[in-house]
Amino acid sequence: MKFYRFSPVKDHATLLEAISHIHSECFKLCKASFGQYLPVAGNVGFFCHYDDEYEILTELRKELTEASDNENQKYFRLHEPIVIPASGDMAKTVYTHLYIRKPDIYRAQVGDIDFVMEPALYARHKKALQDGQVITGARIFPRADLDMIELYNPDVDALGYISVDEMTEKVRIKTNFT
Repeated sequence: MKFYRFSPVKDHATLLEAISHIHSECFKLCKASFGQYLPVAGNVGFFCHYDDEYEILTELRKELTEASDNENQKYFRLHEPIVIPASGDMAKTVYTHLYIRKPDIYRAQVGDIDFVMEPALYARHKKALQDGQVITGARIFPRADLDMIELYNPDVDALGYISVDEMTEKVRIKTNFT
């Protein structure tokens, strides 16, 4: 894995290039683990690696997303969705929410996206993982407050997360603006 492939990102064009990369890599992770592409929740996160990068991208995010009076909000609704065109066997994908993550020395990845899975199928895969079954590149996310399956590969600089629709709504705090 090449560390900090896009960082420091300083402009909109490079952020979009990074998001396209995150999209592609996460879809590959999904197919490698489950043999198919899952639908996305619409969330895309970019992981900053430098403090000044975070400041620049937070300002850019303010231009690209709806305002919020909740300083703890994680995902912000984009004014204009980010559309990734179909490529090969990957369908056209639309991202409606953006997350800019603060620098974290334990996250060298470029970013992450969230996938959704039908609840019964999700429960079956989660139980299999809990029972010790190996699903290549998939593991239960180790935070008790978030019910998700993490998609990973040490040679890939992106992470994917699978949950059910209800979990997707939990990570998006609603704004008080109309």
